[in-house]
Amino acid sequence: MDEKAFDCCHCKKSLYGQKYTVREEDPYCVTCFESIFANRCEGCKNPIECDSKDLSYKDSHWHEACFKCAKCTCSLVEKPFAAKDELLLCIDCYSNEYSAKCFNCKASIMPGSRKIEYKGCNWHETCFVCQGCQQPLGSKSFVPKHSSLYCVACYEKDFAQHCAACKKGITKDGISFEEQPFHRECFLCTGCKKKLAGEKITSQDDMPYCMDCFGNLFAQKCSACAKPITGQEGGEYISFEDCQWHSDCFACSKCKVSLIGQKFLSQQSQVFCTECGQDM
Repeated sequence: MDEKAFDCCHCKKSLYGQKYTVREEDPYCVTCFESIFANRCEGCKNPIECDSKDLSYKDSHWHEACFKCAKCTCSLVEKPFAAKDELLLCIDCYSNEYSAKCFNCKASIMPGSRKIEYKGCNWHETCFVCQGCQQPLGSKSFVPKHSSLYCVACYEKDFAQHCAACKKGITKDGISFEEQPFHRECFLCTGCKKKLAGEKITSQDDMPYCMDCFGNLFAQKCSACAKPITGQEGGEYISFEDCQWHSDCFACSKCKVSLIGQKFLSQQSQVFCTECGQDM
């Protein structure tokens, strides 16, 4: 390049004996290069000089000395940081202002660290522990008690009622019968062993029975239909000597007229209205 051509491409001043830089093979004096091409610092709003370090984040640039936390002004150079509403913050400031607080230790949960959420509260992974044995709960099953959490083993040992059938702790959906607690799946008919939860039941000698088993095993039988007399028919029945009838079954054995409130005659287990009884 001859002496006449070695000028700044913008201001045309000679670059001999001057600092200069080259962009796309064209030489520029430092002043022109900085005014035309240099990035503007987000901190001081001045151009970032050719001999200065240009730090960038996304589409923004900073002088090294201007790359600071927007709150405490500590340097962010070669340190982790977080962005909030276009402001850069050191991890401590970001955590104090915006990070979730651990329900257990009340300290901030640092960005990028593992946390556990439960019912709107947050825990450090290491703080999410059983209140009893202090072992991490992680993904294990647990039971809440007041404002504390317990693993199933500790809850059953310290708080849970124990099923009268299987003797294991009841952590939810228990049933009480004769002041005894049961798991729903353990509350069974003494006779047929079917589940009784949600069913009509009765008892005999403090033992639970479904209505069918109770009727077949213990209930009086109707002298007319031979079916058990239980509370399922409303609990009303007629008794005479050693015989019993459902209210609907207490009728003349011959003409079938109802005998409730009427005079009747009996012959063994049969009953008759007075009119039919005269023909006997």
